[in-house]
Amino acid sequence: MWVDNNVSEFILLGLTQNQELEQVCFGLFLLFYIATVLGNLTIIVTIQRSQTLNSPMYFFLSYLSFVDIFYASVTAPKLMADLLVERKTISFHGCIAQLFLVHLLGCTEIFLLTMMAYDRYIAICKPLHYTTIMNKHVCSWMVVASWTGGFLHSIVQTLLTTQLPFCGPNVIDHFFCDVHPLLQLACADTYIIGIVVVANSGMLSLLCFVVLMISYIVILVSLRTHTSEGRLKALSTCASHITVVLIFFGPCIFFYLRPSTTFSEDKTVAVFYTIFTPMLNPLIYTLRNEDVKNAMRKLWSIKVNFREK
Repeated sequence: MWVDNNVSEFILLGLTQNQELEQVCFGLFLLFYIATVLGNLTIIVTIQRSQTLNSPMYFFLSYLSFVDIFYASVTAPKLMADLLVERKTISFHGCIAQLFLVHLLGCTEIFLLTMMAYDRYIAICKPLHYTTIMNKHVCSWMVVASWTGGFLHSIVQTLLTTQLPFCGPNVIDHFFCDVHPLLQLACADTYIIGIVVVANSGMLSLLCFVVLMISYIVILVSLRTHTSEGRLKALSTCASHITVVLIFFGPCIFFYLRPSTTFSEDKTVAVFYTIFTPMLNPLIYTLRNEDVKNAMRKLWSIKVNFREK
């Protein structure tokens, strides 16, 4: 239950107060958002229509693309709309909803990336048992577990925040509602909640990152016993995964593994992991994955031939 407070809306300062720069940013972010939606939709459709992309890795990749579309949609449209107006506001309820969705989808993506690393570990280190261990039933439950973990993480953040009294001021020096900026506006001592946020968000990101790095180190070591062709294919796949992990986890660890303070770099870092990363994921996975590129070419050629007939 939400605590009674005097704040019905928050004022977002956004990325910049320069109107000319805001117009440039609007054009860039519009292109980025379109690229994010189209790129991830292309991956989802390709995997769903292709008969060759039926391994657990692509099953997880399709869900990762699904999450990326909605993850970017939570912040990008609001950011672009605010770039066109002078007074940038968001209702209290809208702010809390945005907070919940950002953490739900962000944490779900963290768990999905961890599941994908586990999948690669089994595929490369235990190939004879791969189909038995990573069967369709297990993969489905792993996706459910990712969403459940994301929900539990997000609901804790949201409930802690909504229990705080907000009596003013109501100006958020950010372009979306997140835990740290909101804690700074609360009319109460937020030290304990700040510690919980660091443990819940920062330590979770760091722990998953360490687990991922250890798993990929084990994978790389085990590749010494593989054939040259198998080694190159596995390296290409792992390189894509590691790249995504670094560009996603780096900003998250920087932002959440510290007390509730703000830095001038926070908004730039937030743009990177809320807008750039969902756009880069499809590019990284397609440009370095011959199977996905071949499936896209085949799907495109089938559509072209069908139209010609």
